[in-house]
This record gives sequence, C-alpha cells and structure tokens, in this order.
Amino acid sequence: MFADESQGLFLQDIWLGVKDSKGEYPSTKNPEIVERIIESSSNVGDLVLDCFVGSGTMAAGAEKLGRRWIAADLGRFAIHTTRKRLLSIPNVRPFVVQNLGKYERQAWQVAEFGENGEKAALAQARYRRFILDLYGAEPIEGYAWLHGVKAGRFVHVGSVDAPVLAGDVKAIAREFWKAAGRGSEATGAATNAVDVLGWDFGFELNELGKEMAADANIELSFRRIPRDVMDNRAVEQGDTRFFELPALDVERTTKPGRTLRVELCDFMIPPEDIPEDVQSSLTHWSQYIDYWSVDWDHRDDTFHNQWQSYRMKKNPKLELAANHTYETPGSYDVVVKAIDILGNDTTKSMTVEVG
Repeated sequence: MFADESQGLFLQDIWLGVKDSKGEYPSTKNPEIVERIIESSSNVGDLVLDCFVGSGTMAAGAEKLGRRWIAADLGRFAIHTTRKRLLSIPNVRPFVVQNLGKYERQAWQVAEFGENGEKAALAQARYRRFILDLYGAEPIEGYAWLHGVKAGRFVHVGSVDAPVLAGDVKAIAREFWKAAGRGSEATGAATNAVDVLGWDFGFELNELGKEMAADANIELSFRRIPRDVMDNRAVEQGDTRFFELPALDVERTTKPGRTLRVELCDFMIPPEDIPEDVQSSLTHWSQYIDYWSVDWDHRDDTFHNQWQSYRMKKNPKLELAANHTYETPGSYDVVVKAIDILGNDTTKSMTVEVG
C-alpha cells in the first residue's frame, strides 16, 4: 500500500497510544480522547452539549476546536472548576455562567412537600417547617414573614423560587415590631434580632438590608440555605450548614480618558463559617477569595464576565485591582462578583459616571 494511492483507513473502535489522564477531579477524562470525539462527530461552529461537565474537559476541547458549546452540572465545584479551566485557554471567547437552580429546587419542593394549586399553602408550610427543623428553630404561627424562633431570635425562611430582596426586609421589619408589641411570651423571641434564611439574595442586600434594619432598630443576619438540604444523605448525616453572607468592600476611582479602576479593599467572611485548620493557614483577607470578576456594563440581565482574576496552582496570586476604559462617556452600572473558597458568590453593584 502506497501513501499516495491510499485515502486512509476509517478510525477503528480500539484507540491505542493514548495515555491515562489523572487530574484533581475524580472523573477527569483524557483531553486527547475527548477532542478526537469532538472532531470526528462535529464541524467547526457546531453546538456541543455536555450535561455532566465535571471538570470541563469537553467544554475546553470544544472551545479550542472552534465549536459552540453548552455545559451543565449540578455540582457547584464542577461549575467553578470548569469556569477556571476555560479562562485559562488563550483568547477564550466570552461565555456566560447561568444559575438555573431554582427549577431544580421547585421540582424538589413539589416532590417533597406536595403539589401547588389548592394545597399550595400547606406545601409551603411543610417546606418552611423542614428548613426550620434543619436550622434548629421552633416554628411559630400567625405571621406572614416571621416563621420561627431560635435562641431568642426570629427566623424568616425565604421562598424556593425567589431571592430575598430589600422589600422583603421592610416587610420583615414591620412584622417584627407587630410581633414585639405582643410581647416575647407570645412568640418565644427575646431580642430584636432576625435571622433571614434564603436560597438567593439581591445584589448588595447584605449591606443595604443591614442598613435598613439598623434604621428600624433590628439586628439582621442573612444566611444562605445550602443546596445540601435537597440531599437526603446530607440531611440524615447532619451535614447542613447555613453560612452567613460575606461582605465585599470595593473602592472605585475614575481617571481621565473615561477609565475606571475598581479595587478590592476587604472581604469579610464570618469566621465561624471557616474550618479552624483553614483559618490558621490564611494570613490575609484576600486568601478567602478564589476568583473574582467584573461586569463593566451590567444591563439588569445575566452577569457577564468581562474581566476576571483567579487562582491556579501554578500561579496562586490574585490580582486585587482592575481597569477598564469606556468607549463613550455616560452612566454605567458595574457589578463585581467574588467567589470565596467555600464556593459562595458575593456581589457588589455600583453606578459610575465617566466623562
């Protein structure tokens, strides 16, 4: 057989000469195999879907080979690992990370606590009692916004399909003083404090909400309902922790030539949420941040990563400042997002004028 007379052989179903892949992620696939599959089953510009993306091998391979791609995973660590892997690719095209978790939560709520419709109120009550029990709080009746009491503090349980917003804080404050007028004997609460539990929170609610609560003479604590509550194994083992929301301090500076500089100045995370062995190894607040990014022109839609800095094993240093030059003068909404070492998102939004 002569090379100039042969069109080659079809690829056989036994692939030799490919080394095993060993990575930090337990199910990591060999990039060479994945890229061979992508090349043999799609063309440049085609759409590739991976419903269980893991560490991102498929998404990275599709990106390098000029394919469009959609990657999905239920694991927060998987999404975070994939995002950092994609960002390490030279000249990676812009992509969006979208959280569609509320649909999963809605399905879980219906499966665990009952259908919507005529029995919606009963299903909602069961859901709240379940969350209160995991949080270690006792349920109370007769209120719309205050659902339980723990250690003398009122507890509010946020909805499965909606974030906790500033309007919710106002309603909680109004009902708190209504409850306070009835006396602590009626509710079991002995302080002017409320723990607000939620799946998601509006931008800057941790700071704005606490300011609103302080004006109303109420102490508020915002805590995230962990995804582990939907995992029966985690619930049975008691592995559910309600982390308090961190606070991100960002300084902004406008410079001549329509340039904006944003700099991280502090990241405050409740120490009780961090394991002691981890705390002892950290010497600076920035070490609590694994990744942060900026959307320089947020339009009240999905957050767009337009600049980012993240840690890698080969380069663990995190940049703490970023600059951006706008093409035209005007007013811009800027959103800064930080992902901490626990995998939680913290956002800070601001409006800037550049001339």
